[in-house]
Amino acid sequence: MNGHPHRIRQTDELGDFLRTRRAALTPADAGITAWGARRVPGLRREELARLAGISVNYYIRLEQGQSTNASDAVIEALARALDLDDAERTHLFALARPRPAKRRAAARTETPAPGAAALLASMPNVPTLLLGRRCDILAWNPIGHALFAGHLDPSAPERPGARPNHLRLLFLDPHTRELYRDWAEEAALAVASLRYITAQYPEDRRLAELIGELSINSPEFARLWARHDVRLCSSGTKRLHHPQLGDLDLHYEALHLPDSHGQRLLTHTAAAGSPAADALSLLGRGRR
Repeated sequence: MNGHPHRIRQTDELGDFLRTRRAALTPADAGITAWGARRVPGLRREELARLAGISVNYYIRLEQGQSTNASDAVIEALARALDLDDAERTHLFALARPRPAKRRAAARTETPAPGAAALLASMPNVPTLLLGRRCDILAWNPIGHALFAGHLDPSAPERPGARPNHLRLLFLDPHTRELYRDWAEEAALAVASLRYITAQYPEDRRLAELIGELSINSPEFARLWARHDVRLCSSGTKRLHHPQLGDLDLHYEALHLPDSHGQRLLTHTAAAGSPAADALSLLGRGRR
């Protein structure tokens, strides 16, 4: 991070993203013939520039952060040349064409979106967390607390200074690490999702501080962050090992709340009639 100490500098992020995506795309993937010895398996700058139909010098300026006014046509051409998926394409546009900064709003303490508490209360049998854009846990219902953080104070999300953070728990809390049977996969998805979020809120001081803290305290986070993978994780399966319930396979959905500046409800359900459904029913009865 350069310039303002708590700003996620978009030109640096853009260069890192282009370099990592270029390194991940081989000549065979891109449908071009490779000539001569190659020090790395990925595309060379001149190869990517040719695929995108732009000059090599202009592409180098983009990677080095020396050009901040790329046209939509150039960005689209790079996205096609790099074979980006929808989330990666959106991320590239956010880095190359950042929206105007909103410094005053960026550092505010998040509060649960109106109606979120009522939604949580209406789903007593569905383990649900309300996450803020910085992955702070703004609220949870009793069964959600019991499933994911039974070792923590259930009232912690109500106190901004004591709120658990999903990423801190995932990387720094041994109880949470043991909860995921595929912790490495869960960690990679969480960091890739965080990459997507940071491009949407480049002026968020507290988000930048969180990234710095995790980079210092978790070598695993630092390694994953350097990969610059991008994912928008909206649904999938959580493979858990709960200390009381044993192994659970749960379907999750991330429900993004409109006009909430990145807040989303993370819900978890089990297939009807499955052992996981029986286990959640047992857990729910214990929380009433």
